Amino acid sequence: MKITKTVRRTTAERRRDTLERLDNERDVWVSTAHPEHGPHQVPLWFFWDGRAVWMCTAAASATARNLRAQPRVHLGLPDTFDVVLVQGEAQCIPDQEVDAGAAEAYTAKFGWDPRGEEGSFVYIRVVPTTVRAWRGEPELRGRVVMRDGAWLDRSAPDPR
Repeated sequence: MKITKTVRRTTAERRRDTLERLDNERDVWVSTAHPEHGPHQVPLWFFWDGRAVWMCTAAASATARNLRAQPRVHLGLPDTFDVVLVQGEAQCIPDQEVDAGAAEAYTAKFGWDPRGEEGSFVYIRVVPTTVRAWRGEPELRGRVVMRDGAWLDRSAPDPR
């Protein structure tokens, strides 16, 4: 295994890079837990609307059942070197009640509209409360870039 030297980024750079990944990535690992059945982890497609992560799954899935029982959720982008972990509380919205703009953004990104499928689906909306981002050991210290729903480096302009 080849180890690449990492240059420590500032909080503003981590924020910028995290927002870019949220805008451009397709998959996220969703970790939930049920009070009686324990932990569950699954990859889902997602899109970022600038404030929240949106996903969709079958209404009867273990993920949806867990979130209805315990809305706390952890999300992880699928890269073990360029880590982005998001914590928040999930809101499950039935496919026929979801905001049209969110559903259309999901369909535009993935070419699939769950609202037209047989069976019930739920859109899952997660507004981050905590975000951690780091690349390798040099960035472990200071990895929290959002706390209590607020980006920590407010001096940096929003990259949008």
